[in-house]
Amino acid sequence: MGALTWAVAAVVSDDTGRVLLCQQGRGERRYALPGGRLRPAESPVRAALRDIRTETGWDIELVDLVGVYHLTGPTGDTPAGRAGPLPDVLVHVFRARAAGVRPTADPLPGCRLSWHAPTALPGAVTPLTRAAVTDATAGRSGVLRDVPWVPVACAPLPAARPAEEGRPATDQDGRPETGQDERPGAGQPPEQRGEAADPSLHP
Repeated sequence: MGALTWAVAAVVSDDTGRVLLCQQGRGERRYALPGGRLRPAESPVRAALRDIRTETGWDIELVDLVGVYHLTGPTGDTPAGRAGPLPDVLVHVFRARAAGVRPTADPLPGCRLSWHAPTALPGAVTPLTRAAVTDATAGRSGVLRDVPWVPVACAPLPAARPAEEGRPATDQDGRPETGQDERPGAGQPPEQRGEAADPSLHP
């Protein structure tokens, strides 16, 4: 095991059973569960509530812990231009409900939110997302699972529909029409989303 990053995520469901996913407007643009990294001396519960509200604008109610997922980085030589191997990521994944019928704040720029039936997830989802949604919808709790990091070819994807009507307009890549991707450092680590790691995020 290499460097270890602690993270949180949640399978957030609405009243119809759909799950909330975020598609980033950069990198390989996979869909992933909302979440983020733990801050020093922060509990996974507090991190999940904070990170998911920051990333998506939704307040959530945590129901229970689906499981702890160990996302392992690829083995072998480090590709040219990368500062080092991807860190392993240990992710606490919670089962959660959306609190209310609409978000209470705007999502982070570059996070395209959409709701999906668990049985009809998009093709381009992270391995962690697919495993955790499967476990959550099967009613499992306390899962301990290794999930390998799997790269995918970067292919253009159609923009996801916004989770709510009245959101700011986006360009064809899902970014605000300013054309800028202003995503702050908060939110899920790119390793969890299946994107190339930013060396500045290594612990």
